[in-house]
Amino acid sequence: MHMNKREELRFERTHKMLSRFISTDETILDLGTPNKLSSFLKGKNYKIESAFGFDFDLEPEKLNEYNYEVLTAFEVLEHLVSPFPLLRSTKATKLLVTVPLKLWFAKAHRNINDPYDQHYHEFESWQLDMLLEKAGWQILHREKWVAPTGYLGIRPLLRRVTPRFYAIYAERK
Repeated sequence: MHMNKREELRFERTHKMLSRFISTDETILDLGTPNKLSSFLKGKNYKIESAFGFDFDLEPEKLNEYNYEVLTAFEVLEHLVSPFPLLRSTKATKLLVTVPLKLWFAKAHRNINDPYDQHYHEFESWQLDMLLEKAGWQILHREKWVAPTGYLGIRPLLRRVTPRFYAIYAERK
């Protein structure tokens, strides 16, 4: 599997956090299609299955048709109109989430050619905290990560010093 340096850095950070709280014996349901990160984690011996093929906003209860103990959402919640019903109704007892943080110097991501590749939310950390707590989760660990680029310029420089991703590990209250 070929990864660029940014992916490698993010995947290693994600794995480090995941391995701190989740054993390879636990079953994981990852929101979204199979991707490089889920393949990377499978390579680290995690039992991970991807949930896809239905609209998480319209049918959040479909998640409970899968067999899992842990729910992961790696850069997925920002694509949902309302992540609350899904977070509230999941049968998972453990949750690992990463989201892009809202940046003052960049607009929210929007792909006009793909209606699913849009960010309805780019969270501030307190907003994601509030959402998870209201949905019945107790946050046990938080991290913020920068997303350096290999480009030159003011925005790439700001990305080297401004946290772009927010990662949370939580358990059911």
